[in-house]
Amino acid sequence: MASELASKLEGTTLNDGATNDDWKASLKQPVKDKRVQTEDVTKTKGLEFEDFYLKRPLLMGIFEAGFEKPSPIQEETIPVALTGRDVLARAKNGTGKTAAFVIPTLERINPKLEKTQALILVPTRELALQTSQVCKTLGKHLGVNVMVTTGGTGLKDDIIRLSDTVHIIVGTPGRILDLASKGVADLSAATTFVMDEADKLLSPEFTVTIEQLLQFHPKDRQVMLFSATFPVIVKSFMDKHMRDPHEINLMDELTLRGITQFYAFVEEKQKVHCLNTLFSRLQINQSIIFCNSTTRVELLAKKITELGYSCFYSHAKMLQQHRNRVFHEFRNGAVRNLVCSDLLTRGIDIQAVNVVINFDFPKNAETYLHRIGRSGRFGHLGLAINLISWEDRFNLYRIEQELGTEIQPIPAAIDKSLYVYDAPENIPRPVNTASQPQQRPQQEGRRQQGNGADLQNPANRTGGYRGGRGGGRGGGFRGPPREPGQQNQNGFQGTAAAEWLPTAATAASLGAVCRSGIARLSVLCADI
Repeated sequence: MASELASKLEGTTLNDGATNDDWKASLKQPVKDKRVQTEDVTKTKGLEFEDFYLKRPLLMGIFEAGFEKPSPIQEETIPVALTGRDVLARAKNGTGKTAAFVIPTLERINPKLEKTQALILVPTRELALQTSQVCKTLGKHLGVNVMVTTGGTGLKDDIIRLSDTVHIIVGTPGRILDLASKGVADLSAATTFVMDEADKLLSPEFTVTIEQLLQFHPKDRQVMLFSATFPVIVKSFMDKHMRDPHEINLMDELTLRGITQFYAFVEEKQKVHCLNTLFSRLQINQSIIFCNSTTRVELLAKKITELGYSCFYSHAKMLQQHRNRVFHEFRNGAVRNLVCSDLLTRGIDIQAVNVVINFDFPKNAETYLHRIGRSGRFGHLGLAINLISWEDRFNLYRIEQELGTEIQPIPAAIDKSLYVYDAPENIPRPVNTASQPQQRPQQEGRRQQGNGADLQNPANRTGGYRGGRGGGRGGGFRGPPREPGQQNQNGFQGTAAAEWLPTAATAASLGAVCRSGIARLSVLCADI
């Protein structure tokens, strides 16, 4: 492979001084990330980004985005992709998969060629926005034009943008097929074809669209597929549409290192009380809370706000512009908590998220894997807490067996070293051009006015409820925890476990019944 890469790069002339670090000194690099990382991103071969012989402007974008050294998936993918060979890569969520295909894609783009040269497909609108932002940030010195297009937005705007030169298109399959079929998007020179979250894109929902899209690409295209899971349908696609792909598998089994997993067994009516106590006890930087239906998403977001915590919500039935606003404001730290459906389970990279809560437990292992992977991004530590009702007990057991893991009962006290980051202002934000939010003094018990008030009006609802704790922009990070016994706005004891847990007698009764079905399942009691 080294000789193949060398032959491709033959004749390349490096800029003067490419072997020293003088040019790096002038770069505006973000604060260095000093958090503890797991070995799935630290166990590398010791390569540097300079070892790939990338263009100087691309290297500048990489380092200014806060990248220091390539992760294992980047070390394995980038040199192969630079040769133009097809790639089939499997790696854990949050280990740098996006940059693994964006960097070689940008390197192979010719800015002087006024045609679309690369297409990146993703399954959701939010992931499209995030991926396009990574392309723009890493390639900001290259003169490369990147366009994002998804369903739910005006087709007229896309037509206008495609009247100018677009080198890379990032989007969802349906919209891009629509543009290509109408002759608006010319993919005849798009020699790079990337599919992120390929297992989802090759599901029956998208398969026909993907097959049709490939007909608009040249025959000598490069195909790259990335995902954390590869079902049988991916192999079928590989055999049909890929030429001798280089297979990379950095996930021998479906596990997530660095994510500490607990469950709390509670009755359905106790879940909100349980959530309230978790908020008061955990040191949350930002959290994502998952529900199984859009109706429960909105109801829970409203309830969290009534408890006095800042919160937004997002689900598939919202207008696209409202979803975009929620996504961008949450990733920029405007609020601390986001309640959502499985819309945001795939690929979303928000490094400030250190806690994921399954308010509704998922029904299959794949969804569970993608949900809890929203914390512990890029090898950092995270916490996943699952609220388990009576109906969930067998799903819990089955998911444990499929993933080969054991989800422990939540202890009386959770060690902060398992998930707590240092000062929030030192946590690097996901790659974007937005400025870092500024911390503001927080005022306990005071509701955020302005946008927060508007969001509670159904006529103006855009997917968010803002409560009093850290409700303003930049106030999304957790302030000093409440003292034991201190009440919030509507009287719930912040640390009174008896408010949400069964009594000792009830716990003993429930525990006996549950353990008759699953020997290991235990029940939290009031002495937690």
